[in-house]
Amino acid sequence: MSEALVQHIKDLAKKYSAEFIAVRHHLHAHPELSYKEFETSAFIQQKLKEFGIPFEIKATTGVIGLIKGKNPTKRVIALRADMDALPITEENNVDYKSTNNGIMHACGHDVHSSCLLGAAKILNELKDEWEGTVKLIFQPGEEKNPGGASILIKEGVLENPAPQAIFALHVHPTLEVGKLSFRSGMVMASADELYFTIKGKGGHAAAPQATADTILIAANLIVSLQQIVSRNNNPFNPSVLSITSVQGGYTTNVIPSEVKLMGTFRAMNEEWRFKAHELITTIAKDVVHSMGGEIDIKIDVGYPFVLNDKPLTDAARKKAQDYMGLTHVEETELRMGAEDFAYYTHKIPGCFFRLGAGNKAKGITSGVHTPTFNIDENAIEIGMGMMAFLGADITI
Repeated sequence: MSEALVQHIKDLAKKYSAEFIAVRHHLHAHPELSYKEFETSAFIQQKLKEFGIPFEIKATTGVIGLIKGKNPTKRVIALRADMDALPITEENNVDYKSTNNGIMHACGHDVHSSCLLGAAKILNELKDEWEGTVKLIFQPGEEKNPGGASILIKEGVLENPAPQAIFALHVHPTLEVGKLSFRSGMVMASADELYFTIKGKGGHAAAPQATADTILIAANLIVSLQQIVSRNNNPFNPSVLSITSVQGGYTTNVIPSEVKLMGTFRAMNEEWRFKAHELITTIAKDVVHSMGGEIDIKIDVGYPFVLNDKPLTDAARKKAQDYMGLTHVEETELRMGAEDFAYYTHKIPGCFFRLGAGNKAKGITSGVHTPTFNIDENAIEIGMGMMAFLGADITI
């Protein structure tokens, strides 16, 4: 069955590729921030209506579709795409450039949604050729805590019917178009947000002895925080702590009474993750108090690490080789980035894989979360076809 199904899916992916490149252009030109994807959600709903696919709404803007093949209770597979954009001003000079000032699909979620819509059309057209049910998850809020995945799970997205497995793809600009990559086990890190407010007696910069110098305290705190990973964590256990924002002071001759720091903490081990939270809190208080200041600390616990189920990922890799050819499937590198797809993978077997979207020859090399990010749009035909194939033919 697989050989014939592969060809049918490839034929339809090629046939409909221009249609879903146009869908991507529409989504790219109308980006919306996390949990505010109202027009995006309405557009996706309209497309599913056109395809004759029933759906329901969860988490305000999430769209959950259902396609039943033959013997619909035999297997249930979930396919997920995220929908939200980022607060970035686009610098690309393209005719589908963002029309929403200061908002851009700089992480490729427009591509993900387009690929899933394409896969949905293919699966629905071929539903007499495959067995089981495919649940389509168009998810809000991947870019912002608490993560749309966690909200959808609380609202029952993994129930009625309950998927036995879930897949998602993500565009990868450093992987050339025409390739896919997979990795079993841990593939991305947990991500927690760090917020520090240092307070002290401000005053004249010419009389520092009469103040609690919050700028100097902040500098010492940043240095001390960097030593938490380097001197408390096993070097073979990937972990990152970065302070990414320092806000304090407004002129040359005043020591401010408050300085704010923000940052991120990433880990791939849950025991170490929460031990580090304790160290961060203890060391921050000790450093600041020893220098005469006070501190408010908030650690916003974010997404866990992404865990790709080995049997499922091995099976998906084999399907990708069948679909693309052996030389077009690679190993995904371990990354310290984070993804709220992790929440699904801690509930049911999941596989998060990479879709090659770069093209060095065409100068398409900008990374995600940059104002010049773009893709080689030939990736859409591959992405929609591969998602359809996994939904229709993966064996659990």
